[in-house]
Amino acid sequence: MKHIIILGDGMADHAVDRLGGKTLLEYANTPNMDNLARIGRTGRLITVPDGFLPGSEVANATILGYDMNKVYEGRGPLEAASIGYDMRPDDFALRCNIICIADGKIKNHHGGHLTTDDSQQLIDLLNEKLGNDRVEFIKGIQYRHLLIIRGGNKHITCAPPHDHPNEPWRELLITPEPGYEDNGEKFNEDKSSDRMTAQQTADLLNDLILKSQEVLANAPLNIARRAEGKDEADCIWPWGGGYRPQMKTLQEMYPQIKRGDVISAVDLIRGIGHYAGLHNIIVPGATGLADTNYEGKAQAAIDALRNDDFVFVHVEASDEAGHDGDLKLKLRTIENLDSRMVGPIFNEVSKWDEPVCIALMPDHPTPVEIRTHMKEPVPFAVWYPGIEPDNVETYSEVSCVSGSYGMLHLTEFMDMFMGIDVPAL
Repeated sequence: MKHIIILGDGMADHAVDRLGGKTLLEYANTPNMDNLARIGRTGRLITVPDGFLPGSEVANATILGYDMNKVYEGRGPLEAASIGYDMRPDDFALRCNIICIADGKIKNHHGGHLTTDDSQQLIDLLNEKLGNDRVEFIKGIQYRHLLIIRGGNKHITCAPPHDHPNEPWRELLITPEPGYEDNGEKFNEDKSSDRMTAQQTADLLNDLILKSQEVLANAPLNIARRAEGKDEADCIWPWGGGYRPQMKTLQEMYPQIKRGDVISAVDLIRGIGHYAGLHNIIVPGATGLADTNYEGKAQAAIDALRNDDFVFVHVEASDEAGHDGDLKLKLRTIENLDSRMVGPIFNEVSKWDEPVCIALMPDHPTPVEIRTHMKEPVPFAVWYPGIEPDNVETYSEVSCVSGSYGMLHLTEFMDMFMGIDVPAL
């Protein structure tokens, strides 16, 4: 049997007064998602372990069956893998957003929806002015980039910028983890290594944040944006750092996966796929935003399933709309996922002789009225030919509470998903 997971990043939400007390999944027109729930089985999944923040790197890797307590190293190393950067043993890799600040606050986490082409000149400028043997900026996609600190220490506390819209940025500067201050007890554990101390690393990163504002203010892109009254991409924000992770491939964890694929516009997800042993499929027009190429990603997933036996197709659009607090846009991204991806994939693979098992889910909620990730269970639906449906008729955060899978925890989902025994047809 073949398997596909269709994941709408941040798609889950809360009840919204403007929608008559319904969640966005309840309110949106999603006949294909509802059909999967009606003819399949549903449940809820806790995707974030205790002690972890609800980041997409944690939630998506957990969904794929990884124990975060054993493999977690932050977003930076995953994004390094996705863009082909081979981390050295002494590298400390951080996700590096280019953000917009205004009036002393984080206005947005995406630099006014910075494009990949525009970001090239900014990364080049940052390397020219701030790069050296220890510091290197590496271009990723749109506002999502990579910062390498050679000899950096991972025991620091960084605030993800998308979690702190409209908050004073100076209050969010980087600090050593408790106990890793230069005179702290835990610091002595690292003292024999060649790495910087946590305090030295935090000081260096905060200095780069301050200096980046001077550098980026003089970038031609921002001079033009300023003149037009547009949001500027005027500050770097490093976070999610770590060393090279030690992860088994999915093939090693689940022998029924002989060859698998990941389809995403997001470096982070591609990086997870790299370490998971999945083939990365690039789809033209896949942007990570609401204008992404849904049809292209759906067709790529269908084509991949013809030859391979596992596909993880990830759509970022709902998460971005949630972070922007854009209710109408998030509703549209959910309906687009339904009509332009879930429907076409189901309609095609449900006709095949070889059975295909489909799972539909988000990784975490990104409520439009909160604009940040929430550490809450997410609804999921599973269908394959011959499955015995439960009594759930629609797909939503509310309806799936009654699902027959109940509440699964962390890696239990992937263990269940890959262990399904399809009855003979």
